[in-house]
Amino acid sequence: MNPRGKVVVTGGAGFIGSNLCRVLARSGRTDVVVVDDLSTGRRRNLDGVPVEVHEVSILDGALPALCAGASAIVHLAAVPSVPRSIADPRRSHDVNVTGTLEVLDAARAVGAHVVLASSSSVYGHNPTLPKTEDMVCRPASPYAVSKLAAESYALAYGSCYGTPCTAFRFFNVFGPGQPPDHDYAAVVPAFVAAALRGDPLVVHGDGEQSRDFTFVDSVTDVLTRVVEHRTSSPTPVNLAFGTRTTLNELIAVLGGLLGRRLDVEHRPPRAGDVRHSQADTAALRRLVPGAAPVPLEIGLRRTIEWLEKRATPTATTAAPLGAR
Repeated sequence: MNPRGKVVVTGGAGFIGSNLCRVLARSGRTDVVVVDDLSTGRRRNLDGVPVEVHEVSILDGALPALCAGASAIVHLAAVPSVPRSIADPRRSHDVNVTGTLEVLDAARAVGAHVVLASSSSVYGHNPTLPKTEDMVCRPASPYAVSKLAAESYALAYGSCYGTPCTAFRFFNVFGPGQPPDHDYAAVVPAFVAAALRGDPLVVHGDGEQSRDFTFVDSVTDVLTRVVEHRTSSPTPVNLAFGTRTTLNELIAVLGGLLGRRLDVEHRPPRAGDVRHSQADTAALRRLVPGAAPVPLEIGLRRTIEWLEKRATPTATTAAPLGAR
């Protein structure tokens, strides 16, 4: 593949998307096109990044024209968060499922390779650890259902139409650029922001629930490699590195980095949250042999440094364990 071929990034002004665009720009690309309705992404996330930004929804019919000539489409646009999907399941379905069909149709028309963000939430209430891609999925929320449908459509397009696709199941991605200051904030930025303010860290449950936290640089490295080599897979692939950290352990590491004991406020468990999550890494290692994790402590330190540079965050009411 031409390393300078056009790449379209849906959701490119969001947390993962903007980090990916920076990596693509550093690799010498001058033809990265961002499609984002800015409902959760922010244009300022792309300040200084040489990309073409189109403020439009993937549901608005603009994708065929914007994807003309694209060699790859990295599909990150979504309505994220388990709690948000429980509050508004129709919105999650429309964007995450119907929106994915729009992306796949655009890709099919131009022969583009699709790299799609699915989620570890698809495993849901299946208790087996680690999570292997061939295990039965038992999604526990509308968000999880929408992600399972989206990845299934992508793989079906590969099978039926020959559209090259790679569907990655993300596991609790965190790092610089992830907003801490809204009701659906992911757990790591919510914890770090609360700690920096001196507020208690809100934990839903006993804190012994565990996750395979994945630093965003590890994710963007894998996505870039897959785009550059046009790597596809007939099955979903976990994008995580097989770690397992409880919230209580996460709080202890964070407290160690900040040099003080952190206060915790326990609240009741929440609907849709799964108890434990950990990725089997065999498929990822086969697909992207050079993939490597950034250790949790290093990722947390970089996240702290980024949040310290921001303006003082506003209050966050909860610390959800959103699967992304």
